[in-house]
Amino acid sequence: MKVFLQRLALVVSGVLSGFDRAVFKGRLPQLYSPEGMNCYAAANHVRYLDFKAHAKQVTRQVMAASHIEWAKAAGRFQYLNSGQASRDEAARTILKRCPTSEGLVAVLQCVEPCWTFDVKSVGGRLTIVGEMGKCSSLYHYFLHPLFGWMYIRLQTWFPFEVQIGLNGREWLAQRMNREKMHYRRSDNKFLWVEDWPQAQKWLDEQQQTNWVREFDALLKEVHPLHPGHLGRLPVSYNWTMHQSEWATDVAFASRQKLEAWYPHWTRYAFEHFDSVQAMRFLGRSGRLPKDTTVDVHSDVQAFEESIRLKHWVNGNSIKMYDHGNVLRVETTINQPKEFRSYRAAVGDPGGPKSWRVMQRGVADTHRRAEVSQAANERYLESLASVAATTTLAELTKPWTERVAEPGEGGKKGRKMRALNPLSASDAALLTAVNDPKWTLNGLRNRDLAAALYGPPPSDPLEQKQRSAKVGRLIRLLRAHGILKKVPKTHRYQVCAKSRDGLLATLAARSTNPEKLAVLAA
Repeated sequence: MKVFLQRLALVVSGVLSGFDRAVFKGRLPQLYSPEGMNCYAAANHVRYLDFKAHAKQVTRQVMAASHIEWAKAAGRFQYLNSGQASRDEAARTILKRCPTSEGLVAVLQCVEPCWTFDVKSVGGRLTIVGEMGKCSSLYHYFLHPLFGWMYIRLQTWFPFEVQIGLNGREWLAQRMNREKMHYRRSDNKFLWVEDWPQAQKWLDEQQQTNWVREFDALLKEVHPLHPGHLGRLPVSYNWTMHQSEWATDVAFASRQKLEAWYPHWTRYAFEHFDSVQAMRFLGRSGRLPKDTTVDVHSDVQAFEESIRLKHWVNGNSIKMYDHGNVLRVETTINQPKEFRSYRAAVGDPGGPKSWRVMQRGVADTHRRAEVSQAANERYLESLASVAATTTLAELTKPWTERVAEPGEGGKKGRKMRALNPLSASDAALLTAVNDPKWTLNGLRNRDLAAALYGPPPSDPLEQKQRSAKVGRLIRLLRAHGILKKVPKTHRYQVCAKSRDGLLATLAARSTNPEKLAVLAA
């Protein structure tokens, strides 16, 4: 991302990277299976014939302790007839009607699908079974002194799942309010901040949160009966991050400054960010093992003042859009198993660490932040070429002159020929090495040979001659500073300083004279 920000330094006023929307879930793992619920019934001496009546009684107790009567008396309760109704809008409407600066804003009740339990006859014997059903959920909306605007959803039937929704920008706004730092905000984006570096430090501090301690404290606010309502099987909640949005906001000096660039970026992304590139943004190599498939797709959506591009890879996504004077790139992780985390095995926290599948547990929250930030940076770095201001002549002049190949001991080696980027052969060579699929892992001799000449010949001698020819071409490109060798490998990557020249040269070669004349004017 450094190159992107360096080229836009005169028009960018600040950058913020951190969590936007984050959804956490609290579950009672021992009670999430029929075996666990059968243990619960046995521990509390609940007959199967009485289980439904028992569950209803526990539900009434949980709801009575969850501030419903207080909310009704204060005019802060609402029953939603449809599960599709916006809870956030309903809660904000109540806040307008009954203003408060801190604490519980509203309690909303609605019937939603959920995982739950019932008693059925299996093999002639009654037992507790798990199934999808419906039950009442209570949404508690708060203006929390630390987290700001947030909600806690409590499922009121076994297994009493809890969901907590936070917003990292709301959290930051609360901190800036306490520290009396000035800012301008629109929706969940900061258009201007008095001290951008300090705001970023506060965003970074969010990752050091003791999630279990904070969520256990929040649980007492809405579910004070826990764990007493579980009788002789008092189990604790396990907290996981269900979904996360990590946003990098680049704030420009004005909306006009951003509008001068954004159409170019959207067009470039639409034309160049194919499925392979989308996979690379989200940390995949682009090469698929045999008998595997990846769901990759992109979409474009128009808003009132913006166009949003979104790329999906196996349920995770990265998107770009603008709002006011802010350019936002945002990575959403719904499927953490697509990534890796360096950690010990589950159940053996003191054991050896290695790269393992990322978990939903809050212990991997910091790793989520790392992979999300890396994805955002790769996306912005790919847009850096569009922000280049150096002329095409300045970029390509060194290529059109003979150059000495680096020799041993600092001495100059043999002279290498000049390049002619507009000739068919050299243009084909530059096009091949500029393919985005080599960006992450680099290209090999045989990769470049296949791109230039097709499948390898069957004759070993001819194949050897072709490999030698490609080797000379790689030496030529290295001498001109277009390719660099990846250390300790036989792979090569395009040098960062040459990417702009390659992009501009190939674009100019495919543009008609009339369009070039218009652009030059």
